[in-house]
Amino acid sequence: MSQVLITGATGLVGGHLLRLLIQDRHINYIAAPTRRPLLDITGVYNPHDPQLTDALAQVQDPIDIAFCCLGTTRREAGSKEAFVHADYTLVVDTALTVKKLGAKHFLVVKGKMEEALIAQKWERLTIVRPSMLMGHRDERRFNESFFAPLFRILPGNWKSIEARDVAQAMLKEALAPSQEGVNIIPSAKLREIAQGEA
Repeated sequence: MSQVLITGATGLVGGHLLRLLIQDRHINYIAAPTRRPLLDITGVYNPHDPQLTDALAQVQDPIDIAFCCLGTTRREAGSKEAFVHADYTLVVDTALTVKKLGAKHFLVVKGKMEEALIAQKWERLTIVRPSMLMGHRDERRFNESFFAPLFRILPGNWKSIEARDVAQAMLKEALAPSQEGVNIIPSAKLREIAQGEA
């Protein structure tokens, strides 16, 4: 049984992953700190604060595995500084927090922080690098809507991927027998893992 923490649970990949975690019999505790409260979900500890770092600080229970699904666009963030805060600072803060709580495996969706996370010397660090994410969003992103038809037909790592497949692959990797060190999983491999081909 594992105790897990997930950040980004209100986002596209994180929302799918949270639902998978709730259903998985190998998971006995889920902490999902967020900036805004989640809907009332049984079995999920959801500290929330407009400052995610403050919500993270409320988690005190030991953590075995942590998932970081934070991500935004520069447009959604509103400024370059806010984008860096969401895409780098909050990810590194999440990693430092869960490491203090005992986490041995950190799984993260790609971003600018990869070198900083590698420097933290995780026992297990899994970095997933999906291509264009597909799935329902409350707010449409123009570039994704415009380029989606093209990315559906591209080969290999360029081909778009469903957010639920990224979430499924992350969960499978988290629960797989230990592979120490840094594991970087490109989009095509994520698709294989999610479909049970890897």
